[in-house]
Amino acid sequence: MSSSVSSPANRRGLLFVVLGALLLLLIGGGFWYAHGHMAGHAAEGHTANDGSEVGVMLDLADKAYQERRLVAPVGSNVYEFYFSVLQLDPNNAVAQRRLRDAFKPACDVVESTINSGDLDEAQRELSLLRQYDSHNYKLALLGSVLDAQRVIERRRHEAEAARIQAQQAGGN
Repeated sequence: MSSSVSSPANRRGLLFVVLGALLLLLIGGGFWYAHGHMAGHAAEGHTANDGSEVGVMLDLADKAYQERRLVAPVGSNVYEFYFSVLQLDPNNAVAQRRLRDAFKPACDVVESTINSGDLDEAQRELSLLRQYDSHNYKLALLGSVLDAQRVIERRRHEAEAARIQAQQAGGN
């Protein structure tokens, strides 16, 4: 009978020990996660608004991204800001990741600029993206489209010049 009397007490004690161990595991896991999460941010380097030059540039780049200034205007766009960050901190993971994330939308902007006929601006934007990835096939395609648009524009100008010359020759 003594074993049956001590059994509920043993079970209750065992339950408290198990609950205590689970509580310690949860608390320890929370500390481990928090420490790992903060260490991950520290490993990325500077962050926006941390007061450093890199932090200021990251903040400017974040604002440019939110305003969709990916490759324009000159001096105030995502790519130029992140390139500045990488000049100050060549291994900055935040800048590298965000340049990669902005690449496809920036290519779309260049394509739109070509289609709008602003070929000099498109050339500048394309050159900016080539600084990021000079061997990308999308940039090669955009370069070909830009070259084709320049040929079309040159032919249009030549035709206009020929028309003006013919008009002047006919008027004399």
